[in-house]
Amino acid sequence: MIWRHRIRYAFAATGNASPAKQRESGEMVRHELNEALKQALKAREPVAVRTLRLILAALKDRDIAARSRGNTDGITEPDIMSMLRTMIRQREESTELYEQGGRLDLAQAEVDEIQVIERFLPTQMDEPSMHKAVQSVIAEIGAKGLKDVGRTMAELRARHAGHMDFGKASDIVRGSLG
Repeated sequence: MIWRHRIRYAFAATGNASPAKQRESGEMVRHELNEALKQALKAREPVAVRTLRLILAALKDRDIAARSRGNTDGITEPDIMSMLRTMIRQREESTELYEQGGRLDLAQAEVDEIQVIERFLPTQMDEPSMHKAVQSVIAEIGAKGLKDVGRTMAELRARHAGHMDFGKASDIVRGSLG
């Protein structure tokens, strides 16, 4: 009897959501994060445990904020990826400040956290690939000058969301069009 209950509970917990729906709602990333936390706890990796708990806490915080706006499913996968990139950016800034202050131990701790967070992000394009993608979009949409930067960036975001650093891409677009 207990066995049947567990199966029913497990089936109900996942819902009957399709993989596309799970991806859209961010369930797959959440599952990966929780599994990684369990593995880090078992392997006794304090940096990974600390970082994953921070990620999950930030995720829960954003889910709560999303619920107050009427979104009962929480934040979507692109929002989670954006949150992770923001966390990396914050840690990069902290690393720089710690190094300027001579606190190399704290800077190394931030670098270690960045490495843990990066495990959950898709691989980013390198510079040559970004240049090629920018040139391709510029040619396809017929961008001529700086007035077309917004249109070009919108197309790049649509095509390469999650795989491109749009801060760098914007500089490349401006350099190509300006």
